[in-house]
Amino acid sequence: MKKILLSLFLFLGYCATSFAQENFDQELATQLGADDYGMKKYVIAFLYRGDRVNEYSEEERAEFQRGHMDNITKLAEEGKMVLAGPFFGNEELRGLFFFNVESIEEAQKLTESDPSVKAGILKMELKEWYASAALPLLLELHSKIAKEAI
Repeated sequence: MKKILLSLFLFLGYCATSFAQENFDQELATQLGADDYGMKKYVIAFLYRGDRVNEYSEEERAEFQRGHMDNITKLAEEGKMVLAGPFFGNEELRGLFFFNVESIEEAQKLTESDPSVKAGILKMELKEWYASAALPLLLELHSKIAKEAI
């Protein structure tokens, strides 16, 4: 499953940047940290169900979830996270984070700031990813279509 997702993301990133644009914007490319292909490195966190999830009551898990969501919002506001979301269903693989950072070490520090990770409710596996440098622009677009905050 993970290999399929990575292949899909790489393919989509390739497709998004494989068409040269006549309206190239050097200032925007520089601002976003794009290379000559309009791409850059990110770090993806695969969120898995943690080993300690059953040690907490439903109320405690709800508190950790609120902290988890608040942490996502904080990281997005800081520009460190460009995309996050859960998977549907109740499986071991719970969701993804896309970090706008240069290294796995930096993403690891950000991962450790999550209350659900600290509590062992979630655990994360980090992988470097190469995709369109325009990915951070999604947050601005999302704010224009969301009627309610998460």
